[in-house]
Amino acid sequence: MPLLAIPAWSVWRMVRGVRLGDWRRPGWFGHAAWASFLLLALAWLWGTLSSGLDIEETCGRRHHEPYDDAYYQAHRDDYFRLFPLSQKCNADYDLVAPWVNPAVAVLFLLLLASLAGLGWTSTRRTAWKKGKRQSS
Repeated sequence: MPLLAIPAWSVWRMVRGVRLGDWRRPGWFGHAAWASFLLLALAWLWGTLSSGLDIEETCGRRHHEPYDDAYYQAHRDDYFRLFPLSQKCNADYDLVAPWVNPAVAVLFLLLLASLAGLGWTSTRRTAWKKGKRQSS
């Protein structure tokens, strides 16, 4: 859980920044990018590591679901994709929690948007400073 303290701090800084009007500054978007990246990595790891080391044992002992080796062999490529994540015991039961793939997609979009905002505010701020120096 200490790993969640970092994105929690960034989210707190973002909320505080919205109230103070700091969302127009690059630092606010930097915190947004950092928080979305860490949460994206945590959600993706949660889904990737959901089956443990042995999928057959995880299905049977922890989830009380029958493991279908024929299904696994037929869909072997699905288990090694980066997205969407899937670790199925059989055709009906997936070890990856239903919230993981939507969370990964939304956090990836937030990461892209915050990186775009970081670039936009950085270039706008630099252009504003140059214009201010020239007029002085």
